[in-house]
Amino acid sequence: MAKMYYESDADLSTIADMTIGVIGYGSQGHAHALNMHDNGLNVQIGLYEGSKSLEKAKADGLKVGLVADVARASDIIMMLLPDTSQAEVYKESIEPHIEPGNTLMFAHGFNIHYKTIVPPGTVDVSMVAPKAPGHRMREVFTKGSGVPGLLAIHQDVSGNAKEIGLAYAKGVGCTRAGVLDTTFEEETETDLFGEQSVLCGGVTALIKAAYETLVEAGYQPESAYFECMHELKLIVDLLYEGGMEYMRYSISDTAEYGDYTRGPKVIDDHVKENMKKVLAHIQDGSFAKEWIAENDEGRHRFAQLRQENASHNIEEVGKELREMMSFLQDSD
Repeated sequence: MAKMYYESDADLSTIADMTIGVIGYGSQGHAHALNMHDNGLNVQIGLYEGSKSLEKAKADGLKVGLVADVARASDIIMMLLPDTSQAEVYKESIEPHIEPGNTLMFAHGFNIHYKTIVPPGTVDVSMVAPKAPGHRMREVFTKGSGVPGLLAIHQDVSGNAKEIGLAYAKGVGCTRAGVLDTTFEEETETDLFGEQSVLCGGVTALIKAAYETLVEAGYQPESAYFECMHELKLIVDLLYEGGMEYMRYSISDTAEYGDYTRGPKVIDDHVKENMKKVLAHIQDGSFAKEWIAENDEGRHRFAQLRQENASHNIEEVGKELREMMSFLQDSD
């Protein structure tokens, strides 16, 4: 049975006298920093010179400095930059200033697992990874709740790495919902696999294939969009609230029967074999090497793929339909 930690397992006083340097102030950075600030912890934001986030962080009441200065002043350094920029920033602005006994933290294990960052053996290295986008994490926290998180320890030099990690998780609100004990390897590989096979890659490819099938069969693009894209949120909400059983309880018997009998025809053993190949490329580092090389070479293929997908007919049809849905604008 997986080990979970909650509020009673963590003690904020463990890090109450420490300076916590949050490197980056994007979606995750602002949520981590503001949640900890609200919990009375000493937080500083590390940014590069000229960062657009500088004034925003100051306006939010946080102390801000250059990455190197914040790293030098911090006991805990949390890396909340994009995976592709972490290694360079670490080498240039953090590695020269990190001291024995410090804690280096991450919210995703990519750079540690694939060894683009190799910390000295004199510091604790851990991970607290909230399982939600930063803006959602902040919203839930301000309402008195929290989002689940993951905790992993890569190096425990001090003997207190887990206690510090749990205190940090409590500071950002994750222990309110539960924190799962894991490893850098498991978090990295399952996270990448989930994104590629289901949450992003699998879902978008399935939606486009279904949309194209209906349009090519002569149905109106608008009807295809409603059936294959728009209604997906309704089903996902049911899955989120109560799992597959609750979703099936909530839909018609006709839809439920089609689920059982036709779903496996679309997602068959051949698809599962392809998923195993995707996982293998994650496990052996092939995907990481490909993505790192893509960034080193200027992201030309990435830019092309982004443009191709943005110009797909489903996006054009969807934009027109969404503009007529005033409730979507209201929700923004």
